[in-house]
Amino acid sequence: MYRFVSAALAALLVTGCSKSPAPPPLDGQTTTPAAASAADAMPAMGPERRILAVGDSLFAGYGLESQAQSYPATLEKALRARGINARVTNAGVSGDTSGAGAERFAFVLANQPVKPELVIIEFGGNDVLRGLPPEQTRANLKRMLGAARKAGVPVVLMGMIAPPNLGADFKAKFEPIYPELAKEYEAKLVPFVLAGVIDQPGLVQADRIHPNPRGVETMVARTIDTVAGALPPPPPPASPSAG
Repeated sequence: MYRFVSAALAALLVTGCSKSPAPPPLDGQTTTPAAASAADAMPAMGPERRILAVGDSLFAGYGLESQAQSYPATLEKALRARGINARVTNAGVSGDTSGAGAERFAFVLANQPVKPELVIIEFGGNDVLRGLPPEQTRANLKRMLGAARKAGVPVVLMGMIAPPNLGADFKAKFEPIYPELAKEYEAKLVPFVLAGVIDQPGLVQADRIHPNPRGVETMVARTIDTVAGALPPPPPPASPSAG
């Protein structure tokens, strides 16, 4: 498994780190009109729950046919199938390091038309591939988590692992970043965002790292409980005014 993960992460250097202009966040537009209609037909109930997903190519939907197949869009549909009236905004940008994410995070969060009830943060893969010092990754994630705390928005933090070829010292410094920061900032943690996907050739694209549509569905199945559990309780319905 580790040899496969190492080779897959190396492949991302070629396929996933090309920097493209950052698009504006897709507020409530993570699905195509047809997919949105299908989602609307699901038994979602209660007030609308806004979730902001900020990350790199794993959220942006790199290599997929449409945004409707991306992780945020698939998560939205899965939450709605559970009866949660979710709207997930996709703010993923392919090629982003944690530093690039930290530079735009506060702006993206502050400029949502409706303040999200939850933000999902997913960065670190490109840091590993570029050999950036783990201390930088930690500082950048702290910056994002601090901005979310200041805004009063709870966080789900998606973890990443380092391939063995970077050495035991790098792994020992990099991998504890996620559980330690999740504890410090009281965020919910997904230990490894690609768990159950990266080591399954049938769930990844030809680059051997980015999930195909089935892989995205697996990511959602493995993370939806954490996301749903991180949502704060919905506000109570307004009581009718006395007549």
